Amino acid sequence: MIKAVLFDLDGTLADTARDLGAALNCLLAEEGLAPLSYELVRPVASHGARGLVQLGFGADLDADRMEALRVRFMDLYDANLAGETTLFDGVNELIAELDQRGLAWGIITNKSMRFTDRLVPWLPFAIPPAVIVSGDTVGVAKPDPKPMLHATGQIGIAPEHCMYVGDAERDIQAGRNVGMKTVLVNWGYFSEQDRPAQWGADINIDHPLQLLGYL
Repeated sequence: MIKAVLFDLDGTLADTARDLGAALNCLLAEEGLAPLSYELVRPVASHGARGLVQLGFGADLDADRMEALRVRFMDLYDANLAGETTLFDGVNELIAELDQRGLAWGIITNKSMRFTDRLVPWLPFAIPPAVIVSGDTVGVAKPDPKPMLHATGQIGIAPEHCMYVGDAERDIQAGRNVGMKTVLVNWGYFSEQDRPAQWGADINIDHPLQLLGYL
């Protein structure tokens, strides 16, 4: 029986792509390069700072150049974390219904605490999450099982009684690694290289409220 539903953040609960794209475009402008459209940035928004830097500057950067650009990107994003970030349609209704049913909910994201500690309280969730695990909370990030186990330990619910909802292959891997039922959201951030049909999610949904039919 499912007693808790845990979620990825970017591309699952919140549409952060416009603010991530704005930070990338500021970085490109600093380097004398043209901006990228939202349509180009959105599919890569779940691939982290490195993925976005590679989108803007190419995949053949040397390690020092990549790290310098990554650090600057993070600073630019930090300066405008939530200018256009919003919850996806239906997310708050889902969270309210989970609470009504007596189910806990929480967040396990690869976003660093530097950002989640500020962004999550700012987002207008109907009910605050019972637990937040960031990409650096336990020193490793998904798909490593440690963030998943840390979250379940914090809420006192065994992994097999949890559902994990995300939009990336690492989300499905992380959930499966600890025995959670996995859910892939079809509104997430998918690049042309992604093959979501091959990730082996237990459930696919097109809208947050569809999840209620599986609880």
